[in-house]
Parts: sequence; C-alpha cells; structure tokens
Amino acid sequence: MPGRLLRGLWQRWRRYKYRFVPWIALNLNHNPRTIRYVPEESKDKVISDEDVLGTLLKVFQALFINDFHKQSDILTMLPETVKSKYHDLLSVQHPRVKLLEYRHQQQNIFKPEEILYKTLGFSVARATSSLISAGKGVFVTRGLVPKGAVVSMYPGTVYQKYEPIFFQSIGNPFIFRCLDGVLIDGNDKGISKVVYRSCNGRDQLGPLKMSDSTWLTSEICNPLAVGQYVNNCSNDRAANVCYQEFDVPAVFPIELKQYLPNIAYSCDKQSPLRCVILVALRDIKQGEELFSNYYTIVS
Repeated sequence: MPGRLLRGLWQRWRRYKYRFVPWIALNLNHNPRTIRYVPEESKDKVISDEDVLGTLLKVFQALFINDFHKQSDILTMLPETVKSKYHDLLSVQHPRVKLLEYRHQQQNIFKPEEILYKTLGFSVARATSSLISAGKGVFVTRGLVPKGAVVSMYPGTVYQKYEPIFFQSIGNPFIFRCLDGVLIDGNDKGISKVVYRSCNGRDQLGPLKMSDSTWLTSEICNPLAVGQYVNNCSNDRAANVCYQEFDVPAVFPIELKQYLPNIAYSCDKQSPLRCVILVALRDIKQGEELFSNYYTIVS
C-alpha cells in the first residue's frame, strides 16, 4: 500500500514539476532552451496588438455567424448598423438565404474547430502529450499554423496582484503570471471553476454574456481557448509558440465578448480585461504539439 501511494505521488510530481516555479527556477541552468529572453517589457510582443485584435475579431465573427440561430435575443439589443453588418456577412456566406430565414432554417452548423480551420487555415485541440507523464497537451490537428499567427488563448479568471488568490493557487499548476504581476487562473476544476462561473454570471447583462465559460466543459465554443494545456519546452523540444499579453480595448464589440475566455475577478472597470494569447514562433505543421517557454527573462 505505501509503495502504491509513493508511486502515485511520484507520477503526479513528474506531471506537476514542469509547472512548479521553484523547480523550474532551480533547473534553468540545466535547460537553457526553456528560457526566453526579451530586452525590455515594451518589446515582449511578437506581433502587434492590432494584429491580435484583427485575428480575434475574425474568428469571433465567424463563430457568431455560425451560431446565428442562437443569437436572436442579442440581435434585438444591437444597433441597426451592427445588425446590417452581420446581415452583409451572412449574405456573403449564404447569398440565397435571408437573415430571418437563416435563424429558423439553419441545420448544418459547423463545429468550432471547423470554423477555426475555415477562418485561419488550421485547428488545434487537446490530446495526450507526447511528453512522458506530462498529461494533456495541445496539438495542431489540421492545416498549417504560419509564423506569427495567434494559435490559442490562455483562459481563466484575471486577478490583479492585490486580489485574493491563495486558496485557488494551492496545488494549482495553471496560474499564469503576467509581466506586471497580473495573474490568470486557468484551472478548469475545483475552486477555480466555481469562481470563474460566479464572475461569469455576475457580469452577464440579460442575454449579453461578457465572457465564455464553455472552456470549463468538454464542449468548447471558442476553439482557441486551450492555451493552459500547452506544455513547457525542453532541450529536446524547442518552443514553437510564446505567450503575449493583450488588453481588450473598450471598443471591442459587445456581442462578441461571449467568446472571450477571460473574466476579471473584481468589478473594477477602470482597467481593461487582460488576455494572454499564444503566437507561433515558426510554421507549425499538422500533428505537431505546441510547446512554450514558461520562463521569460526581461533584461
């Protein structure tokens, strides 16, 4: 019995150690390829915020059109100019179907990963990692990810550095620390899951959702929201993606916020919502697993 318990603990440690900051710090010298260096915080961006925003809007609009039969309550709350925009987008994709008819007649709904492929030319999904005892990982399941593309998002509750996260952090390998100390809890289980769902319900305005909570389930609406399962690189597996912070602008379309996989812990509206996206450092082929640098050193 003790032997089985020790073996179980050892297996759990082997999976967890790659996300345990003290262990990573002590092993930096032995794993030089797991460190990413940037000259200063202002230069820790592989692509511009405008490119990030453009990609997210492109994917989210495609998801919105695909879910159009579910959006009737939201459409009634939008200005006529916005409705006309979606009417035009829908007309391009389905020229023979009128807007109102489409809401009632749509039968062939694409899966979110198919929408991602049709929009960006690739799709990603969670699967068993190629690393021994690493648990889940994220793979390119279809197409080619070009260098500089937004390949996934890191979901979770966003905490300012002064906000309470102690109990959520216990045994939690999914807490991401931004350069300015902001934390994102990407755990989809336990207290973290309860907190996210609570904040999600708190911020909902009638039919308008301010964030996406489906990443907590097996039926994900935003196919990019798998970034918390990207594993750390090693000397044998170089990083092919990197993290990049992105603050959601105030002009972000309210009807598309339902696909944002992040939500603020507090109701403080003074600071923009922090998101973290993962950007491809090179072309990534179908079947490849995504690997990132958990440690970024700012000179």
